[in-house]
Amino acid sequence: MRFAALLLTLLLAHPASLAAREPVSTASPPLGVPGLAEAHLAPDHWIALRPDAERVIMTPAQIAAQNARMVAEDPSILALESLPPRIDGARVRGWIEDLSVLPRRELFDVDDQAVAPATLERIRDNLALDAVPDDQPARFGMVVRRADLRTFPTRLRVFHSKGDGDIDRFQESALFPGDAVVVVHESRDGEWYFVASQRYAAWIEKQYVAEGGRDEILGWGRREPFLVVTGATARTVYTPQAPRVSDVQLEMGVRVPLATAVPAGAVNGQFPAAHHVIELPVRGDDGALSFEPALLPRSADVASDYLPLTEANIIRQAFKFLGERYGWGHSYNARDCSGFASEVYRSFGVLIPRNTSAQSIATTLDRLAFDAGDDHAARVRALREAHPGDLVYFPGHVMMVLGQDNGAVYVIHDTSGMGWLPEGADALERLPLNGVVVTPVLPMMSNATTPTVDRITSIQRIRP
Repeated sequence: MRFAALLLTLLLAHPASLAAREPVSTASPPLGVPGLAEAHLAPDHWIALRPDAERVIMTPAQIAAQNARMVAEDPSILALESLPPRIDGARVRGWIEDLSVLPRRELFDVDDQAVAPATLERIRDNLALDAVPDDQPARFGMVVRRADLRTFPTRLRVFHSKGDGDIDRFQESALFPGDAVVVVHESRDGEWYFVASQRYAAWIEKQYVAEGGRDEILGWGRREPFLVVTGATARTVYTPQAPRVSDVQLEMGVRVPLATAVPAGAVNGQFPAAHHVIELPVRGDDGALSFEPALLPRSADVASDYLPLTEANIIRQAFKFLGERYGWGHSYNARDCSGFASEVYRSFGVLIPRNTSAQSIATTLDRLAFDAGDDHAARVRALREAHPGDLVYFPGHVMMVLGQDNGAVYVIHDTSGMGWLPEGADALERLPLNGVVVTPVLPMMSNATTPTVDRITSIQRIRP
């Protein structure tokens, strides 16, 4: 992601130095993570520790009001419905130039070969900045399949060092079926659009965007009745009869309208008694938007409305991602730390910014900020007072609080890895977690002398 620093490496100190702070055993852990027990890997364990876990934190009306403030006040959120009929060319060039900046350091491809300067120059030329008009009509589109958002209009994956095949420096984020966008530019090779969505402006492959009318696109996400994906993902039924809506992946929190005019008999080759018949966007050969019925199995983890925002539900939703592979910028068909947080809250209808840099400073939320004047004790006290679902931010990373167990504070987060110093060892042991994991917080060290808790920049609470 462009605005998020590389995930911090979480290093656990020698137990003798932190024994008074956190009672975590450093004996060789059976699950590979110090302080982690089997019970910690079940959502019910954490829910049982909260006597009021099913209490509603915010009503749908309160959530809607908070979302409206987020759209109106947060600079990282773009209100598509408020865009003028014509978009100024300077604004478009600003979006592209702010994002599409080539790193000055050497880059390597997936084969550990240095990326040639000529290759980078061709990628830069594909921006076609000279073709941006002084102004243009606002062209609305809708994403039809999960698609990557890229820094440049290229599929080339690039890395800062040899052997680093995870952090693709041209990967930004992803958009999901039904996401509305405004198309503002096209690459020179004609294969990519530069689009502005509610939470991100970046390059997307043209094949995943269908263009249509403004009101039709903005109104689709408000249609009723609807379903909300409450599992980590849900997939439509494979069907050769309707390939454009076959095996479509829908992410947690995605809202899709139910088809209101279901034809009698078979739908896409199947009688729909065991399915929800939903409506999905498709792209025609001419790039135009239309909609087709699709079959979603009744076994899919979906709900007829956004889930009630309770601590219990936050924990349940977070655990649905447990073990998923870490995906920088939503790569690997997965998500990263800030994507994990935002998609959990999306299942409750809560809007938060995309990246940690914007999430951590969002003034619309109930923010507790820290600076150099806050000492270790103050930060530890804030962690111990945090509630399940509170988001704890460090430079480039976010964790979600689960609660305390035997005096230790635990979180669930999507992380590249951590390290710890086993008892009697002379060197840190690297744990390539690379996924959504449960870990204790207070024993972690950002380096040999600085507890990670001392680097907390803010805690965000999703509360009235």
